[in-house]
Amino acid sequence: MNQYEWKRRWKFILLAFAVVIAGASLWYTDYLVRNISVAERTRAELWAKSTRNIIAMPDVNDEYITFIYSMRDSLAVPAIVVDSAENIVTWRGLDSTKTNFELDSDTTKKYDPKYFRRELKEMKSQHPEPIVLDLNTMGNQRWYVYYKDSMLLTQLRAFPYIQLSVIAIFLLVAYAVFSSAKRLEQDQVWVGLAKETAHQLGTPISSLMAWTELLKSRFNVPDDPLILEMENDVKRLEVVADRFSKIGSKPILHNHVVYDVVEEFVNYFRVRVSDKIEFILKGDKQVEALINVPLFDWVIENILKNAVNAIEGAGSIKVEIRENLVKEQVFIDISDTGGGIPRLKFEAVFQPGYTTRKRGWGLGLSLTKRIVENYHQGSVFVKESEIGKGTTFRIVLKSNMTYEPTTS
Repeated sequence: MNQYEWKRRWKFILLAFAVVIAGASLWYTDYLVRNISVAERTRAELWAKSTRNIIAMPDVNDEYITFIYSMRDSLAVPAIVVDSAENIVTWRGLDSTKTNFELDSDTTKKYDPKYFRRELKEMKSQHPEPIVLDLNTMGNQRWYVYYKDSMLLTQLRAFPYIQLSVIAIFLLVAYAVFSSAKRLEQDQVWVGLAKETAHQLGTPISSLMAWTELLKSRFNVPDDPLILEMENDVKRLEVVADRFSKIGSKPILHNHVVYDVVEEFVNYFRVRVSDKIEFILKGDKQVEALINVPLFDWVIENILKNAVNAIEGAGSIKVEIRENLVKEQVFIDISDTGGGIPRLKFEAVFQPGYTTRKRGWGLGLSLTKRIVENYHQGSVFVKESEIGKGTTFRIVLKSNMTYEPTTS
């Protein structure tokens, strides 16, 4: 299992752990809510029965009545008592600023009906089954007690969601800060390492250039094809060293004919791989785009290397360049006859560390994506792929447009 898959597995494990914690929190809160809800139902029933008994009790002394009222009110939850016709008989625990009444000329109580209708509707939605009071002393009348959850129970229902939201926001912020700091630290390390590598390559490259010149002069073979290819490799090393020396700096883009840039690298590359692989280059030979050649060569190199590795034995690699005039874009399609990529891996192949090779680092395509998107304001993706038949990568660049590249 490669590094990328290990990272994905650990992310999945952490996500599953977070889900378990969230589920346990919700379950325990629901357990508390159900218990408190049962307790409040019991309190509402006791309050209702106390109210019925107060109505039915004979006249007693004021001190006892005060005691009974105090006991009843200590059990109260927000409630409304209605008769069979849903006329309001009494209420308890509602907003006193909205339940005050006025006396008209006939000394009849007048209430705000809208407020009571809203409260009664909410109580019925929370507890559709009312508490029934049989008033045998009043002609077998029945009263119905509707009640709603206390503020404590309402807040407790919402608490786990608020808690989980706060935790999620905290984790996201912490993850973003940690990732940013870690990425910045890694970038600084890689930039320093790249510049040091470029510096170390300088001495052997200079020596190789001197040795090739010495070979040509000593053996008097200035046009020997082997020495010319050696010179091409030395020049290639210079380009690589130049790339590393400029990592972390803002690249400079120039207008180039895309076909010429690609063709030059393909010609260099084809003689350094198996002669069983055929290279086909076709398309528009005039279209131009803003390109940093050393960096863009790296893009083509990485995709071609992946194509070569995907081909077992004989095969072909086709590079086709064409312009989309409507969107002012240049399409570079690189197709191979390799083993193909599963559709679920179309995005994963660009992730750092993802590789199917035992000795691969999994950095080539991630660097390709970064160079194209961050420095050339383009895009690169798997256009299509079929297992056993091959893959097509597409690079999209802006044609004939001036812009400032961003660094990352």
